[in-house]
Amino acid sequence: MKKWIRTNRVVLLLTVLLLTVTVITAYIGLGKAPNTPQAPTPVASEEASLEGPRDAKELEDFADGIFADAMEKFNTVGSNFAVVSNGKVLLNKGYGYADKENKIPVDSSTVFQIGSVTKQFTALAAMQLVDRGKIDLHHDIQDYLGGMKIPNTTGKELTMYDLLTYTSGFDKPDILSESKPEYVDQYFPMKESLESNMPTVVRPPGEAYTYDNYGFTLAGYAVGEVTGMSFAQYMEEHIFKPLGMNSTNVRFTPELLDRMAAHYGPEGELISLEGFKPTDRPSGGMVSTADDMVKYLMMHLNKGTYAGKEILSSNSIEQMHTYQVFPDKEFPVTTIGFEGYFKEKMNGHHVVLKGGNVTGHSSLIVILPEENTAFYMSYNNDSMMSLDVYEAFMNHYYPKKAEDPQPSYSPISEQQAKDYVGLYQNTRLGSIRTQVSYSDEKLVMETGDLGKSTLKMIHPLLFEDESGNKVAFQKNEAGQITYFYYMQLPHYVGYAQKVDMAAPFTDVPSDSKYASYIHHLHALKVMDGKSATRFDPDGTITQGEFSELLLRAHGWHTMPYTVEPNKQQMMSGLPDYQPDSPVTRQMAAVMIQNLRQAEPGAKVTLRGETDAWAVEAITTLVSQGIMDPDTGIDSDGSINFRSKQLLKRQEASALLDLAFDYYTLPIHHEQKP
Repeated sequence: MKKWIRTNRVVLLLTVLLLTVTVITAYIGLGKAPNTPQAPTPVASEEASLEGPRDAKELEDFADGIFADAMEKFNTVGSNFAVVSNGKVLLNKGYGYADKENKIPVDSSTVFQIGSVTKQFTALAAMQLVDRGKIDLHHDIQDYLGGMKIPNTTGKELTMYDLLTYTSGFDKPDILSESKPEYVDQYFPMKESLESNMPTVVRPPGEAYTYDNYGFTLAGYAVGEVTGMSFAQYMEEHIFKPLGMNSTNVRFTPELLDRMAAHYGPEGELISLEGFKPTDRPSGGMVSTADDMVKYLMMHLNKGTYAGKEILSSNSIEQMHTYQVFPDKEFPVTTIGFEGYFKEKMNGHHVVLKGGNVTGHSSLIVILPEENTAFYMSYNNDSMMSLDVYEAFMNHYYPKKAEDPQPSYSPISEQQAKDYVGLYQNTRLGSIRTQVSYSDEKLVMETGDLGKSTLKMIHPLLFEDESGNKVAFQKNEAGQITYFYYMQLPHYVGYAQKVDMAAPFTDVPSDSKYASYIHHLHALKVMDGKSATRFDPDGTITQGEFSELLLRAHGWHTMPYTVEPNKQQMMSGLPDYQPDSPVTRQMAAVMIQNLRQAEPGAKVTLRGETDAWAVEAITTLVSQGIMDPDTGIDSDGSINFRSKQLLKRQEASALLDLAFDYYTLPIHHEQKP
């Protein structure tokens, strides 16, 4: 089983947003498939003088070299690449194999799953209905859902605009992300999936960006309800047919499956095609070809018109190309449907893009509206290859014209810092928590795997770390600093929201060694009290209760496709799991280590009685300082973990808090009147 937390955590965060499951560095020889790039070809043109792709031969030479390097670096079996500029298709070429085992090369008609690139097709469909007066972007979305009700605790209406700009405020934006091989030949209605996996709007819609799969599925469902047809039927009749995209669909058809590229894993191994639940997935279910996608890109560059037919009004296309959400005025995040992550790769140009992945396939489209240029690529593994290609393309054809000016910094006073200081939790991934503190006229930010950074203030609400990454804080509707957006992985998948630290429980003294752990986990909604005011620190906990707490502390429970693998991993090596029986300290340690996968530190020797199956987990956790305050390592390196004693609730809070990187800076709790 993978060590999800330590070795692949940042990369897995990229999976849920963009393109990748694991960063791949191994290489498998691709053989001599037609158009397989063999080595970089020197490009004679001076980059600064190119001003975009103009010459087809020069572009092909450039692409051949880039794909030779990138496919080797990322162990990619096959890919396609299409570039359109100024009304012409300058390149539409396949590289490597669509099917390595049968030596079938990729070409412009090879079918790929395009994953979340689907989202801006869904946005296009919704904007068509805006053009026709069927949908008001700023009207309550519930009026377009055929009676479906969306739980909302904010008092502010959720709108189509919020859905299409990734600002819905849903607490579980990935609750509809299930895919399995057995789903390929099954049909799951969208309505049933939406209603049985309903998140709640917990942040005022429009207030904070969070990458949102559920929101786009809901938008697609609204398209169907408003038009009286299925989402699949609407897309076919109003987008694919008018554009002549005859090899594009939101479902798998036999003919498209016959031409679909095989799917490959990190080591180049063949893996299975997966189907979706629901079957129609407006957030990421489409398949297409390079031949079809160049028509789509042409339409975008021609302001909504293709082959003399208006697909979308120029005004709506402009809204899709114009950034709507900014954590700071200098940093664009989303348009209607598109995104703008990795601003540093834009080189000062106006770029909108959308990436996507499913298991074994990845895609990216990039549009430069002002340069009348766009490209599309897909390939048959999960890797970051597309970002390397994007960066190389921009540096070659649209390099920076001038370096960004060095910002000047201002000190921040301790009084000013009080508005920023606190604990923040990522709005999409509960496993990412960040503590912001104050030191020496600067803010200090610390987050799990990223460690500690010092933030210098450029101006109020905008800071910069030692590496030049910007941190933009944002106020809520009440004018309080509530969010930040960090221009560094893994934070770009959503804003981070300040956690409201709840008042202490009456049975937890303020000077208790466990107080900070208890109140911390309660504020993060990991561990509740026995009542609103009582925590019951010395009470015991069942094995079933602890397993649920552990999954919440782990932070991935909002992603349904991770729950079952995590449960299986959590139970590995336990001799006798009985959900209704009290959990012992040694059993809790094994369950934590199964998910935490801590690396052994200093050598630790256990004293007292411990079962053999628990020794390694306990000594590893203890060697990393993951132990409750009543347990200490003696001067000779030995420790009595009290392994067979029942785990108390306060001890559980400490172990869980310490195990998942929430503890690295001190947390100060103020007594509320």
